[in-house]
Amino acid sequence: MARKSCHIPVTSTARFSAVFLLIASSLLLHGPAVSGGQNYHDALKKSILFFEGQRSGELPPDQRVRWRKDSALHDGASAGVDLTGGYYDAGDNIKFGFPMAFTTTLLSWSIIDFGRNMGSELDNALKAVKWGTDYLLKATAKEGIIYVQVGDAISDHNCWERPEDMDTLRTVYKIDVNHPGSDVAGETAAALAAASIVFRSRDPAYSRLLLNRAMKVFQFADRHRGAYSSSLRSAVCPFYCDVNGYQDELLWGAAWLHKASRRREYREYIVRNEVILRAADTINEFGWDNKHAGINVLISKEVLMGKADDLQSFRRNADGFICSILPGISHPQVQYSPGGLIVKAGVCNMQHVTSLSFLLLAYSNYLSHANKAVPCGETLASPSLLKNLAKRQVDYILGDNPMGMSYMVGYGEHYPQRIHHRASSLPSVRVHPAHIGCKEGSRYFLSPDPNPNPLVGAVVGGPNTTDAFPDSRPFFQESEPTTYVNAPLVGLLAYFSTHP
Repeated sequence: MARKSCHIPVTSTARFSAVFLLIASSLLLHGPAVSGGQNYHDALKKSILFFEGQRSGELPPDQRVRWRKDSALHDGASAGVDLTGGYYDAGDNIKFGFPMAFTTTLLSWSIIDFGRNMGSELDNALKAVKWGTDYLLKATAKEGIIYVQVGDAISDHNCWERPEDMDTLRTVYKIDVNHPGSDVAGETAAALAAASIVFRSRDPAYSRLLLNRAMKVFQFADRHRGAYSSSLRSAVCPFYCDVNGYQDELLWGAAWLHKASRRREYREYIVRNEVILRAADTINEFGWDNKHAGINVLISKEVLMGKADDLQSFRRNADGFICSILPGISHPQVQYSPGGLIVKAGVCNMQHVTSLSFLLLAYSNYLSHANKAVPCGETLASPSLLKNLAKRQVDYILGDNPMGMSYMVGYGEHYPQRIHHRASSLPSVRVHPAHIGCKEGSRYFLSPDPNPNPLVGAVVGGPNTTDAFPDSRPFFQESEPTTYVNAPLVGLLAYFSTHP
């Protein structure tokens, strides 16, 4: 059974009527008509728990999602390497290195900026990061080689089976000096560097290992430039094909390496390559394939602190990002549904909602500490306005929306029951220990019954442009969760749990 996933990029621009924008403006600037008074700490706990349901490999004794069992224990064997562990990115059973690295970067950024707000959940968040970095260390252990995918997406998408039962091809895909992939390598370097900051005081030896590996991986990414989908097109496209180009990942990796190491060489790299690597491109895009808005916000923190006058252009780009998504004056590429949700062209819209909202919140904090605001024509976007915009998106996800539905599984009274997720939709090994074959799972996929294993904390692709949501597995664009939807949401929920 061929199943496309939530992560297929689309490059066309969506356009909506002016009345949508006016309604959205009212909702976002003045708040929803009805607020449910969200329990952000409960949502935070569940958003982190989700990652345990996405784990691949041998599960640890403290695994809390008990209906999941060990899976993919021989990953990498065909290539003579150990590639067990890591995360399944979405509702299928492939391990894609590109989104896994981005997920790890955003989880790390969430802890760096908002870890102090996580309270009792900080330890679980740290475990979520380490589950990703332990795998990325394995994938980058051989110099000049990065293993970027395990599993054949075509054969996997022709089946509907539990990860514990997988009998599809576990093909190993890599990049090397003759088959470069600066995009996935640059993102991997960013993830390792960001995580090194997270563990700097908590586990200094592990932090040094992460940073040293990040520097080597970045050097490989920069020295052997090219997009990984050029040589691995049949394996990674259309699933995680590099549509945007690899240049942004080089700047992104350098920015995180500078933040982690404080080495001047990375600062000079950013200044020297700003124009060459098109730092000002698509300033309102941020996700696994496009890092531009994130680069500008991340680098702007130093500019706002008065420590980087030579990087002022990134602050201007970050301001431009803010202006492009303000309701009422927003860019055609960023619109709002009638209920006030950020809407961008493509599939799995919630990935844009959480990522862009994270940047809104992070930048609002940077502006606040510098006592600055963003001029957008006749509007002055204050830090508090940006926080309110981000909070409105989070509240929409948690249930303050026209459908009255939480788009996080297990949160609230009304949430998706039939998510596009193999392990969640099939009987667990504990309940049904017998093997369920590739095509035997089809009846569970097509069943109208709720999933037997609620994947608590999973945030699905979300409603369509009119705020409607079909709670149905075949509607993968709306019903499939991904790790990179949840990762930035962790930071958002942490902040609002202490600043409701």
